[in-house]
Amino acid sequence: MTGDLPDYYFRIRDNGAAVFRVDTENRQRRIDMEEIAMVNVKNGNIKPHGDYQLTDSDLSVIRDWLDRRQSMLARRDIDDIFRTIDHLNLTAHWAQTRAEEEALEEVTDALLLAMHDLRSVLVRKKAERLMRQAEAEGKAGQDAAE
Repeated sequence: MTGDLPDYYFRIRDNGAAVFRVDTENRQRRIDMEEIAMVNVKNGNIKPHGDYQLTDSDLSVIRDWLDRRQSMLARRDIDDIFRTIDHLNLTAHWAQTRAEEEALEEVTDALLLAMHDLRSVLVRKKAERLMRQAEAEGKAGQDAAE
């Protein structure tokens, strides 16, 4: 069993992970885990644990894990948004076909406010993207004319 273990273990926590070096090469033939670093997924900070000096190999493995973790979390965010779209569609169907008056009364204001907030943010972000795109196209057109 111990021959198949990785050299590093990442204990996931809020905003990152604690990084452990896994050691199975000891006299007792047991698994030892030494905490060597803390990783912040949000800002990419890697901090050695205590007085431990991170090696280039340690940093390489940690940065690789950090890249993979950030990619996975980004994919999860998009998946969550698509699930939200599905839930909105299911909610519309429920409201139209099965909802009782009391249930509608209970959720209508909260849903309307949340959807208004979401719509406002989406419209503003879309307008910003279109403005940047128009500016970039205008600048490219000016550069070509010169």
